[in-house]
Amino acid sequence: MSGGTIPLGPVVLGVAGTELTADDRRRLSHPLTGGAILFSRNYASPEQLLQLTAEIHALRSPELIIAVDHEGGRVQRFRTGFTVLPAMRNLGKVWDANPQEAKHLAHEVGFVLAAELRAHGVDLSFTPVLDVDHGASSVIGDRALHSDPRVIAELGRALAQGLRKGGMSAVGKHFPGHGCVRADSHHEIPVDDRPYAEIEAIDLVPFRRLIEAGLGGIMPAHVIYPQVDRNPAGFSPLWLKKILRAELGFDGVIFSDDLSMEGASSAGGVIERAEAALEAGCDMVLVCNAPPAADELLAGLHHKTSAVSLARLARMHGRGHADNLVK
Repeated sequence: MSGGTIPLGPVVLGVAGTELTADDRRRLSHPLTGGAILFSRNYASPEQLLQLTAEIHALRSPELIIAVDHEGGRVQRFRTGFTVLPAMRNLGKVWDANPQEAKHLAHEVGFVLAAELRAHGVDLSFTPVLDVDHGASSVIGDRALHSDPRVIAELGRALAQGLRKGGMSAVGKHFPGHGCVRADSHHEIPVDDRPYAEIEAIDLVPFRRLIEAGLGGIMPAHVIYPQVDRNPAGFSPLWLKKILRAELGFDGVIFSDDLSMEGASSAGGVIERAEAALEAGCDMVLVCNAPPAADELLAGLHHKTSAVSLARLARMHGRGHADNLVK
């Protein structure tokens, strides 16, 4: 181990390409860093990916958590040499004809997704998408399982069980629901004007049911729900501490969505965004595609990962005990 023993920090960072650069190693070795997130730019072949993940894991003890957005359909970062997975909407279409077959397929998709990633050194995928397909959001679109939240709950649970069988926890997104806004939070700040009662009766159903089934992680949306709170959900103590933690009883890991997205800009600069997300209740914050912002954050953020957050990470990641993430 070149970096020695460093407890995991709260920051998850993107890396430049198919090999680690000196800047990547410097950032990933920083005490505030707790993980790396990979994209298509980081993939050339299964052999190269295995070498890259081994190099990232060798930097630190305990090992950094390596994550990816690998959902299937148009959001699948690794393709050549991997099973090409269907868009989640296709599972919903199967449900409409044969619910039992759809649940079986969702379980199999989850298992294959997790098993292939784990075999190549990736610890975590930010999946499943639990957003309800209201027919409004193009950025969600066929990433959503269905328009019926009860169907999403059933298929999401089957997929999560397959992920677990393949050695990976599920991370549901985008709490409390991104499916009813037209704006894309990568480029704008979406606003969902519905009252809380409507969101609770529809969009929260899949999250509630998967939380009851032991969901390991959740990623909140960079969406403002002004009838509930003026802050985007990922920066809102009301959404994360009161509703998600206290009312829904979620005790897993909360990962922010990418802080370099435009939907996060209402919180200020990258340091203010990270501070706001962590204060609101996030355990880990992501900076995926902005190396200068990552450097600014590592230089200016003053935050130590709490023992509670480390315990949640250990439980979700299957490392058995928080001590395994500290030493």
